[in-house]
Amino acid sequence: MADDEPKSIRSLFLTAERLRNNLNSFPDSNSPTYQENLINAIATYEACLTLSEQVSLFSPNESLDDVSSSDIQYMSINYHLSDLIQKIKSQDISERKANLLKARDHYERFIKLLDSYDVLGASDAKLYETYLEDKSNFSVASTRDAAARRDAKIARFREEKELKRKLAYIQANPKLAENDEQVVRELHLTNLAFMVHQTFASLESLAQELHIISLAPSAPPPQGETAGPQDAREDERNRDAYSERLDGQVAGLRYKGPILSSDGKPMRPFTLLDTRQRLQQGVFRPDHSLPTMTIDEYLEEEKRRGGIIDGGGEQSGIRPEVDEDDLRAADEETMKARAWDEFKEDNPKGSGNTINRG
Repeated sequence: MADDEPKSIRSLFLTAERLRNNLNSFPDSNSPTYQENLINAIATYEACLTLSEQVSLFSPNESLDDVSSSDIQYMSINYHLSDLIQKIKSQDISERKANLLKARDHYERFIKLLDSYDVLGASDAKLYETYLEDKSNFSVASTRDAAARRDAKIARFREEKELKRKLAYIQANPKLAENDEQVVRELHLTNLAFMVHQTFASLESLAQELHIISLAPSAPPPQGETAGPQDAREDERNRDAYSERLDGQVAGLRYKGPILSSDGKPMRPFTLLDTRQRLQQGVFRPDHSLPTMTIDEYLEEEKRRGGIIDGGGEQSGIRPEVDEDDLRAADEETMKARAWDEFKEDNPKGSGNTINRG
């Protein structure tokens, strides 16, 4: 290894560390300035990583004792890359997923490197095996027993607290490392051990976020594209279909998979409705009933049902005019009128109502 190569790696690493630490001075991580400096820091770490691989800074044929104390710090390059990549802001779900997968890949490379040099402790090595068995459902306390899960969380918290205390002590006394290489080596290894704790916590968080992204509805087709005839007919048939399963369709968005995990933890949002009709009824509707047909359509329907009679006659309720020249018809009308008058005289109005008489 040439003398100028480690110096180049050291220079790049120090520059990347400075850019990363400067990000803490920005009040808003969403600002364009922060994101620009974030991209610069990531690019510097990537250049440092590329150079370390080109010069074979770490080899699977070596042990930890073969690595110099000053080079141990470069084992953290993949960790810093993962931590920074997760901070990239994106409004696009597919882009966010790609960044999460890229960050997870760097975390895996970081842990794999430490494992190859036997840097991982016994508990971390076992946790690494658990992660490799099921990356999608990884948890730092993968147990269904609430008490055991709590104890595991407390144990890891105490370990992290002890590592922080040790780092703070060494950093507060820089003179200890000036003339003692073993102190420098212990400082870097302690820092790596703390990063391992943060890595497993981040891998658990990444698994949860990737699972949520997998449940998100697919993006709508680009404007101008229309679904095929078969898809349109299928949507029309399923539009009014009702299902008692809440995981079939929620709030107009179709999700796949169960609502709750095996331990009763909600895995995605859902809504409980009191009646079946509310599931299909929309909220954007008028508060009054709108007409379903025109007046002409209504009259036509009434005519079809027999509610309207054309052509006159007795059923129409229109009495025909009597021909004055027809004496017989005139006499019949006169007799009907006299009979009606006599009936009204014999039966005055109200004579039949005997219920309310005193």
